[in-house]
Amino acid sequence: MSGKQSILSVIEECICLLLHDKNDYASDLPIASMGLESMDIIELRSILSRRFNIEIDSTFFFRYNTPEAMARYFKSESISNDTENSKTRPNVDIRNEPKGLTTKNIDEREPFYSAHKLTAIIGMSCRLPGGIKSPSDYWNALRNGNDSITPIPQARKALNKTFGLTENPGNISPPAYGGFLDDIDRFDPGFFNISPKEAVSLDPQQRILLELSWEAFENAGLAPDSLAGSNTGVFAGVFTHDYEILSLKQNEINNCDIYYGTGNSASTAAGRLSYTFGFNGPCLSVDTACSSSLTAVHLACQSLLTGECDLSLACGVNLILSEELNISFSKAGMLSPEGRCKTFDASANGYVRSEGCGVILLKPLINAVKDNDHILGVIRGTSINHDGASNGLTAPNVLSQEAVIGKALTIAELGPEEISYIESHGTGTPLGDPVEIKALANVFYKKNKESPLVVGSVKTNIGHLEAAAGIAGLIKVVLSMQHDRIPPHLHFKTPNPHIPWDTLPFQVPSETMPWPEGRKKRAGVSSFGFSGTNAHVILEEAPDRAAEEPEKSGGDKEGELYMLPLSAKSIEALNELAVRYGEFLRENREFSAGDICRTAGTGRSHFRYRAAVIGGTKEELAKGMEHYISGESVKVVKRGSSESVTVKSDRGVVFLFTGQGSQYVGMGRELYEREAVFRLAMERCNDILRDYLKEPLLEVIYGKDGRVRLLDET
Repeated sequence: MSGKQSILSVIEECICLLLHDKNDYASDLPIASMGLESMDIIELRSILSRRFNIEIDSTFFFRYNTPEAMARYFKSESISNDTENSKTRPNVDIRNEPKGLTTKNIDEREPFYSAHKLTAIIGMSCRLPGGIKSPSDYWNALRNGNDSITPIPQARKALNKTFGLTENPGNISPPAYGGFLDDIDRFDPGFFNISPKEAVSLDPQQRILLELSWEAFENAGLAPDSLAGSNTGVFAGVFTHDYEILSLKQNEINNCDIYYGTGNSASTAAGRLSYTFGFNGPCLSVDTACSSSLTAVHLACQSLLTGECDLSLACGVNLILSEELNISFSKAGMLSPEGRCKTFDASANGYVRSEGCGVILLKPLINAVKDNDHILGVIRGTSINHDGASNGLTAPNVLSQEAVIGKALTIAELGPEEISYIESHGTGTPLGDPVEIKALANVFYKKNKESPLVVGSVKTNIGHLEAAAGIAGLIKVVLSMQHDRIPPHLHFKTPNPHIPWDTLPFQVPSETMPWPEGRKKRAGVSSFGFSGTNAHVILEEAPDRAAEEPEKSGGDKEGELYMLPLSAKSIEALNELAVRYGEFLRENREFSAGDICRTAGTGRSHFRYRAAVIGGTKEELAKGMEHYISGESVKVVKRGSSESVTVKSDRGVVFLFTGQGSQYVGMGRELYEREAVFRLAMERCNDILRDYLKEPLLEVIYGKDGRVRLLDET
């Protein structure tokens, strides 16, 4: 190393030797985010070892993964100025973390922390009570203040009567109300390559997770089959075993088939997702009772931050199929006789159980921006802890709740005054509500009446989804940020007298209100399990990408035509998809026809039964869908099928200009001007050949400055 060179400049020089494009280098960027693969990192280890005359082991880059972090290490006193002593220095061990790590020195930990610890939400899906089958359905229900709680459907009552439950077991009547999903008995096993026989033994919770995971990937514009073999993690919150209980009641133990174990095990709720989609990242099911799904989100974020995975799927699911827990919770006095979560109200007397499922896709924010993903929201920080030895196993602990919220804020590097809204756990129990408000008061005491903290709970709309409660609250907040509105908190008529509202800087929104102005949209989401495990997530609105003016791949340009491809595994499914696309094209105002068509082509998996509609605008595409649905034969609609799905090439589309008679000046120029990927590839070729050609390659191809004749010279 030259004496005139700084350590950071030497590191930059070493890294740039391995980069395809030196513009990808940034001193504060993790080397993996610059595009270095595993073999590149091994080579970098060798190069740095030689340049600094010190042995570096393979764990070095997990702890020091940015050039700045590496420079701090090489500058540290731990490296002796004596090069001979340096050679004998022991390898770095990432297990030797400093003792007594506190929130004050949290950013001293190297892997991804500080500027690179933010996590982007790039995909969402949900199925919730009240006929909610998508995030857009969810938002419509929230802004309208819908109450999704209903009397228990007759089909559910009949289900339990079939297995011998009486109407009044032990003098405790099961609850008469709940939040329920429709058609939980309907499932297309062939879509996921599951045999009908195995599907019968498959817990419907696993079935719903499969369906909504697929929908979340499509919501993110990621074709699920393109992720096979990827380092994608799966973290699934799951709590109940009702289907297993029903199966045991229906069959004598000797009649359990070979699929009974995998069909009902909580571990396979997550494992089946990784198996079905072919993921190789970390995979685990999480059961911390009511905080399961938010704990799963925390673990998913941690896995991304430490580099265990590149993409994470976090989810939670809950179904009510058997009466055992209903009876137990009724006996414990947890459930409201009226079947409503009247959170923070004087009449609060328990919660109502509900079903539902939510899935989110997570990615390091820096990678999501680089990949031009559609970012729905940002997770700034997460934290979990336990109540410890509180007043009882299921009793809340105000100090622990205060601590988990404060820790999440510290990790997010935010002060309490920067949070505008809290999506509370808010079950509506006489004990839980005052304790939660007390914990919030201890954290947010600096807020004032002029800028109060808005506090609400979606449980007043859809009930308590238990294992899926946290993810339902998180998706609600993301939607609220996107629409710049906080939806109403229901059943709040007389404030709970055990809460000193007059002295607290809090506001409960009894009707839809605009998001508080004056600062960036930020919120907290709480979820507390009766197991004692508490979780809190700090959310932030998606970054404003408009100023970046990213190059659009498509748009409604005059004279342009776009092809919208559709495919499904059956004709019936293809027809349903066409109907949904028609509705989407007519109602959606956010995306252009070009962007919709591009995403449909590259962000969805393609199956045997296919159709394509051609048009220049969303209106023309929607009209084409009508022609397809009605069976009309018109030029803008094409129908067909693929007898077998074509094996994908790892290289994708390739353009070949042979240079032997078929070339002409300006060949591919329109493609070069309009398509960023093609342009970058051509410019890279231009740079590679710069030292070997007398004239720059691009100037020869496109005939710049009268160089037309050069293209004809072999």
